[in-house]
This record gives sequence, structure tokens and C-alpha cells, in this order.
Amino acid sequence: MLVWSRSGRALAWLFGGTLIAVVYGLPLAMIALASFAGQWNSALPSHFTWLHYASAVRGDSAAMLRASLLTGAAASAVALAAGTWAALALRRVAGPSRRLLDLVFFIPSAVPSVSVGLGLLVAFSRPPVLLNGTVAIVLVAHLVLVSAFAYGNVAAGLARLGHDIEQMAASLGARPAYTLRRVTLPLLTPYLLAAFSLSFALSMGELGATIMVYPPGWVTMPVGIFALTDRGDIFHGAAVTILLAAATLVVLAGLSALPAKAAARR
Repeated sequence: MLVWSRSGRALAWLFGGTLIAVVYGLPLAMIALASFAGQWNSALPSHFTWLHYASAVRGDSAAMLRASLLTGAAASAVALAAGTWAALALRRVAGPSRRLLDLVFFIPSAVPSVSVGLGLLVAFSRPPVLLNGTVAIVLVAHLVLVSAFAYGNVAAGLARLGHDIEQMAASLGARPAYTLRRVTLPLLTPYLLAAFSLSFALSMGELGATIMVYPPGWVTMPVGIFALTDRGDIFHGAAVTILLAAATLVVLAGLSALPAKAAARR
């Protein structure tokens, strides 16, 4: 419901700000405090130190960050390519067939990630396709979980784009491949970047399926954080959590700046 009075708007902003601060800000603040804590025996931590961050950027934690970044980038790139191809291929399909195919693409987003991990273990633990114990099964798990979001973003962009511009290009003699490369994909760039960004962010935080299929030499940061906190190393786990959030935000900020840079070159 819209709030028209000034006092009503102020109360709405106060309520919304308080809710956001409590639900989102307070947990993040506690994690940040824990990442610097040497001890936490009272309401607030004490003996602040940088040692947890020093450990988080070396050794196993650095390897976890590298595994997460590579997994997220690879799975998101493949999901973007597959989702774009599928959205373009299904663009002219209508009726029950389109709704059925849309449902097929969105099923992975409705299935618990633990179920996806179990399904991959059952499907790929024996020949002829043996992926259990390899990095490939982690990439497949992330691809399955993020592909629906990549497809959904690109399909939404195509729905808003319409057919008029492409028909104009075709009327001027442009071939389909040229129209796709020089007209459709450039106009879809914001949606493509959004699809990749969302897929990457989801991949960086994925735990349920990954913890079931990861090999010993390819531990992602969420799995590492779970292992650290499970054995009671809360402060180190908090530092790795902050590092995970920072790395994800840096990549997303870089991706969000790409359209502005492209526009400036034009």
C-alpha cells in the first residue's frame, strides 16, 4: 500500500531500515567482528588481530578461493552460453510446448541442491561416464544449479527486445548470423551480464551439492567455511567468509562497470 503522508513515509523508512539492519546488517557485523577476534568471552569480542586474515590468504584458504573463482567462472560461462542458445532457440516456440520446455529448464532451481548432488553421485559414479572424484563433477553440479537463472535472464531480455529490430535488419539484407552478432547480442548485453553475474554469485555461495561431490583437491570456500566452523574454528571461518563476500563483490562490481565502459567507447 502506498504511503502518502510525510510521517507515514518516515515510519515506513524507519521500519524498513530497522528490519534490513537486523536481518542483514547485524549478522554481517557479527561475522566481521568475529573475523578480527582473538577471544569472545563476553557480549563483544576482544584481543583483535589480523592473524585470521593472514591465514585466509595463504595455504589452503588461498586454494579454496582459487577453486571457488574458477568453478564460478567456468560454470557461469557455460550456463550463459547454454542458456542463451536455449532462449534463442525457444524464442519462436509458443503454446504448451514452450511452457513445458520452460518448466524443464527451471526444474533444477526448484530441486534442493542436496538432491542434485545425490543425483550426480548416483549417475556418474560408474562407467561409462565416471566423474566421481573429479573436478568435472563439481562443475556439472554448479552448472545444473545456475543454468535456470541464466536461461531466465536471457529469455526475459529477448521478451522485452521483441522482433521489430531484427525484422528491420533482415529487410535491409542482413543475414541471420550477422543480425544475431551485430544486433541481437549487443542489445542483450545487459541481460547477458546480469545472467552471468547472478550465476556467478550463486555458484560462489553454493554448498549443498558441492559438499556431496567435491574431490579432496578441489575444496570451494563454502565447503571450507563449513569445515572450519564444524570443528570450532569460528574466527578463521569468519575471516574466510568475509574474503568470500569481498571476492564476489569485486567480480560483480567489475561486471556492472562493463556496460558503462562500452557506452563510453561508443
